[in-house]
Amino acid sequence: MITGKIKNQVDAIWMSFWTGGITNSIDVLEQMTYLFFMKMLDDAQLSQEAKAAMMGMGDIELPDAVFKKGLWHNPDTQKDVPYKNLRWSEFRNFTPEQMFDTVRFDVFNFIKHLNDAKTSAYSRFMSDAVFLIQQPRTLVKVVEGINGLDMNDRDTMGDVYEYVLGKMAASGTNGQFRSPRHIIRMMVELMQPKLTDRICDPAMGTAGFLVESTKYVKKTYQQELLKKQNAQHFRKEMFSGFDTDPKMLRIGSMNLMLNGVDDPDVRAQDSLSNQNTTEGYYTLIMANPPFSGTLDYEVVNDTLLAMTRTKKTELLFMSLFIRMLELGGRCASIVPDGVLFGTSTAHIALRKELVDHQRLEAIISMPSGVFKPYAGVSTAIVIFTKTNSQSTDKVWFYDMKADGFSLDDKRNEIQDNDIPDIIQRFRNLDGEAERTRKDQSFFVPAQEIRDNDYSLAINKYKEMEREKVVYDAPEVILGRFEQLQNEITEAMNEFKTKYMK
Repeated sequence: MITGKIKNQVDAIWMSFWTGGITNSIDVLEQMTYLFFMKMLDDAQLSQEAKAAMMGMGDIELPDAVFKKGLWHNPDTQKDVPYKNLRWSEFRNFTPEQMFDTVRFDVFNFIKHLNDAKTSAYSRFMSDAVFLIQQPRTLVKVVEGINGLDMNDRDTMGDVYEYVLGKMAASGTNGQFRSPRHIIRMMVELMQPKLTDRICDPAMGTAGFLVESTKYVKKTYQQELLKKQNAQHFRKEMFSGFDTDPKMLRIGSMNLMLNGVDDPDVRAQDSLSNQNTTEGYYTLIMANPPFSGTLDYEVVNDTLLAMTRTKKTELLFMSLFIRMLELGGRCASIVPDGVLFGTSTAHIALRKELVDHQRLEAIISMPSGVFKPYAGVSTAIVIFTKTNSQSTDKVWFYDMKADGFSLDDKRNEIQDNDIPDIIQRFRNLDGEAERTRKDQSFFVPAQEIRDNDYSLAINKYKEMEREKVVYDAPEVILGRFEQLQNEITEAMNEFKTKYMK
């Protein structure tokens, strides 16, 4: 969480964009991302140069320097530009007009062409980026604001970026790209990522699940991450994410970079198509894939259709998760409630696969207001382990009634919150065995699920405790009516006597 001075600084940067004519929230975030990256590049090299100077190597060009000595040839303008002018620490001191021309024509083109230098996952998705700031005074205000942020503190900058993402969602636009962070955090706490995991989100958006996983791993394995091999795995191989939107890839990559993951496996691809051939690789998948979409059979990977022949994206993604996981790999995914009780052949086939051929562990039913104001659809979290042979013994159900926020469009913070209880109970499932169907959580034997057409709807199994109401005898109720009638008649006669003489 960021508060006080830093929060005010970010709010001021945001307002500078809006007063400068950039009012679409996703555009604001994207332009801010470009400038963050420019500053991060220079800050990183300044740190390396300071270390070199302490070792008496101040005049030697660093072998992996992004900003070299001499001139850089701008392929777009065909002009040679001093590398020095491309550095944040230099151009921020230029006059407004000189800064604007330098950043718009030179620095921006420079970061777009960094792909050849293989600097980061972020730079790989810069080819179609567009610089939208149109006024020198707007750029000056934004640069001054960003310059006041300490981008060397990755934890702080990660929080800053999450705050900016929150502002994007709160503005009421592009909310579809943002899953509620407290729900993501709950799912990460449920799955408890390990340092050895290979984690993937095949519909990553702004990389919320991956970022929350980085935070959990850094907190849990702080000492282990000091080892070179573990740190290398964390920065490169541990996190993977796919998306079809270049903007989301840029924003997601920056989000990961600000949380210490410099070069994750982030790719532009349609996860459900033949582009994605990954099978049996990941140890953990967490996702909130697109709902309510349909695809033509021709564009869907045949291996997914073999499991459940359908055009519905929510079913296809569940099939994809099973295919992409290695044996023993785990998955937690948000699904619309229709996945749990749909009666089509495809719906039943998917649930049968989870119950009979994988190990379905938990269904957490969430209230319909969780995704408001963007959607009112009822959703659930499905948790399973890939086994390909060992069938399910029993499934744990939890009926979430509150997530710490009001379930209307305002989503104000409230006291009622089942999330801590969900986490505590899921981590101690042995203690759930004695709970009954009248409780908020309980087990259901797999055979009972099979007997109910593999329905995973919690209301199918939950027992509602009805309180017996005892009414008075009819003659007692009639006596009350007569007494009331007499009182009304008496009052009317009194009124006539007093006022209608």
